[in-house]
Formats: sequence, C-alpha cells, structure tokens
Amino acid sequence: MRDEGQVVVITGASSGIGRATARRYASRGARLVLASRSREALETVAAECRERGAQVSVVPTDVTQQGEVRALAASAVAEFGRIDVWVGNAGVFSYGSFESTPERVFRQVVETNLMGQVHGARAVLPYFRRQGSGTLVLVGSLYSRVSARDISPYIASKWGLLGFAEVLRQELRASRGIRVRIILPATIDTPIYQHAANVTGRRVHPLPPASSPERVARAIVRAPRRRRFTTFVGLSQRSVIPLHRAAPPLYDGLTSLLKRRVELRGHAPLSDGTVFEPPANASSATGGWRSPMRPIVALGIAAGALALAAVKGQRKPSA
Repeated sequence: MRDEGQVVVITGASSGIGRATARRYASRGARLVLASRSREALETVAAECRERGAQVSVVPTDVTQQGEVRALAASAVAEFGRIDVWVGNAGVFSYGSFESTPERVFRQVVETNLMGQVHGARAVLPYFRRQGSGTLVLVGSLYSRVSARDISPYIASKWGLLGFAEVLRQELRASRGIRVRIILPATIDTPIYQHAANVTGRRVHPLPPASSPERVARAIVRAPRRRRFTTFVGLSQRSVIPLHRAAPPLYDGLTSLLKRRVELRGHAPLSDGTVFEPPANASSATGGWRSPMRPIVALGIAAGALALAAVKGQRKPSA
C-alpha cells in the first residue's frame, strides 16, 4: 500500500467526508491524527480506524482558533515525527438570504471554512519546509466556482478558499517537494445538510444527484500522487459551470427556481445547526440522501420546475 506509514492529519474528521477519508487512509496503512471539535465523536471514528489496523491519535480542535490548529500540528509531529499529508476538511453550512442571516452565523461560517484552512496552512507549512516534502489537500466545493442564492457565507468562504489555494500553488512552485491540491465536490451525501444553520423556515434537501462521501475520500487519498491541482467530484453537476459563465441570467433564474422547488421544501424550525456547537455524538459518514426514491422524487420536482420555467419563458411578451 502506497500510504503505508504516512502521517495524515484530517480536520473535520468526525463525520461525512472526513470520516470516510479517515477510514480509507486507515485501510491503506496510514498513521492518523484526527481533529474535530468533539473528543467523543473523534473517539468513535478512531475506533473504526484502529479496527482497520491504523495507529490513531485524537486531538480535539476548533479550526477557527489559530492556536489550537498550531497545537494540532505540533501534536502530530510529537506523536509520529512528521506530517506527510494535511487534509483541511472542516466545514459548516448555513441557509438563508444574506439579509436574514445573522452576522454571527455569517462570520462563523467564513471563520470555519476559510480561516480554518488558512490556520491549517500556517500551522503545517513550516513542518513541510523542514522536511522538504508534504501535501496540503484542501476540500473546497463546486460552490468555489459557481454560486446560488440563500447560502452567501458558504459561497464567500468557498470562493475565497479556491483563490487562497491558487496563491499557495503559485508561491510554492519552487518548493518541489511541497504540493497543494484542492478537491471540489458537488452534492455529497453527508449530514452537513441536517447540520446546517437554517433561517429560511423551510426544510433543507440537497440538490440531486448526491455522490457518496467515499468518492470524495478516494479523490483526497489520490490527490498527493497526482499532478492535477483541482479535482472535481460529481461531474454531472460540474456541467453547470459553463452556463454560469456564459448565461448568468439563465443560470440565476434556474438555480433560484430549483432552490425554491427542490432544495427548500416543507417546514422547519429556525436553527443555528452545528455552526457554533458540534453534535453531541459522532455523525455518520452519510446523510441518508441516496436512498432509492429520494433522487427520483427530487429529480421529478426539478424537471417540473424547469418545465414551468420554460412555459413562463414562452409566455413572455416579445419586446
């Protein structure tokens, strides 16, 4: 196994993509340092990884706190002597218009998704420099390249993350042993939607089709060995990027319609989700969004919404 003995730090390791990535690295013989805000949740994931034969260290870490992230890196080196791969994966989500989203929620999403990655890079790059090698893998989003209404702090953080990653790539060109990679997943079947802050009053449903977190985990594990800087996961949804560039009014109209008809349906209480506090227990890698009927029902609603948009467009009087 090509990852045998490598030291891998994973933030956001207690659920979703992070949990799937930890299990995959564990099966490949890596030594793991797992980080998230909840020790109890981390211990659950660590037990899964130890069952796969991995050596695992658990370091509760809030990535919005630079000192805690520096301590995470120092702990990894103290435990295993080096860091070969740093997976920056911690992230939170929020639903609501910009004006209805509380300032503290907006700031916390950006602090977690963007500044948490900045803190990770500041913490690990000195060790990579000392070793002369290492890979920083940042988990962005398809929303690093396109936008959508009602998730403004998430969009701001993910667009900022892609720009930050590109600058690091440019600045590290002369450091041949140090690599930066960014993963851009589309809709992934994780609990992040159930965990999202929500001030819309509507229940959140991810836009189908949802890919498995294991697909993202595979991309993360492969990234250090590939020359490719950017890896997309969820190619069908990647197809919206040209539409976003070439026809912004059409893109805006269709995504707004899908947001109302597919993503935000039914009633839900207002909630901060896990933006400020982690769940009491470990969450699963998946969120239950790939059951057989969910994509069929959601795609049927989406098709109806698009047909309605087309009919409305045909009814518009010509100028």
